[in-house]
Amino acid sequence: MEFPFDVDALFPERITVLDQHLRPPARRPGTTTPARVDVQQQIMTIIDELGKASAKAQNLSAPITSASRMQSNRHVVYILKDSSGRPAGKGAIIGFIKVGYKKLFVLDDREAHNEVEPLCILDFYIHESVQRHGHGRELFQYMLQKERVEPHQLAIDRPSQKLLKFLNKHYNLETTVPQVNNFVIFEGFFAHQHPPARKLPPKRAEGDIKPYSSSDREFLKVAVEPPWPLNRAPRRATPPAHPPPRSSSLGNSPERGPLRPFVPEQELLRSLRLCPPHPTARLLLAADPGGSPAQRRRTSSLPRSEDSRY
Repeated sequence: MEFPFDVDALFPERITVLDQHLRPPARRPGTTTPARVDVQQQIMTIIDELGKASAKAQNLSAPITSASRMQSNRHVVYILKDSSGRPAGKGAIIGFIKVGYKKLFVLDDREAHNEVEPLCILDFYIHESVQRHGHGRELFQYMLQKERVEPHQLAIDRPSQKLLKFLNKHYNLETTVPQVNNFVIFEGFFAHQHPPARKLPPKRAEGDIKPYSSSDREFLKVAVEPPWPLNRAPRRATPPAHPPPRSSSLGNSPERGPLRPFVPEQELLRSLRLCPPHPTARLLLAADPGGSPAQRRRTSSLPRSEDSRY
């Protein structure tokens, strides 16, 4: 890809690494240093044009790589230039690869969910005019060495068929682990996770879901004792050897014991006179219509007439 400015002077090395700050690399001694505003604008132009070319090659509706996205994400882009192709002595860009670490939930061979944060291949493009010349392998291998990762440790975001064939041809990555998202991982991905992936329990079937947890069930088994004195239960009477027969009525009403005989008032008063004096007894005797105790003693000594009735 050609640009109206000097790419060779902008990127002194064959492969240039840029982060989210899009800072120009250090320049070689003796080279002309353009204004910083122009350098920043030129770098943004190159990244925007590379993103458009990659989206067109992958039949995407919109570019997934741009200068604004680079500035808002912690991604790294590796840009490969061609110093031999010098139209008007300005150099050209061959392609790029964009990588970044992302937190993902991926499935392993046992379909268990794993929370990992691997290095991901987010975009990869080599210009159509220089494909199948080893430039893609050169750029990809440089990225692996710089990031210190192995090919099977990578996660690829929506890889094209060309990229899958490229990985199979140069790195023997063929067997993939099926995922429910857009990322593709290969066999051996979980063998070298540093730090190890935090594994989540596999999803249970709906039939195994309980309305409460096991800890709740254990709590329900423990009977809570009421406070004193409610916890002092009365003694239970010993059941009779031969319980009385139940009523044959329809309702099976509870059985009642025999009623106690009614005690006449005079007999109650007579029993109270035999008891030692008590405030309660004095009150009851005072309320007796027969009068005071002394008067009752005087009248009781008189002979009763034959017609008197009690």
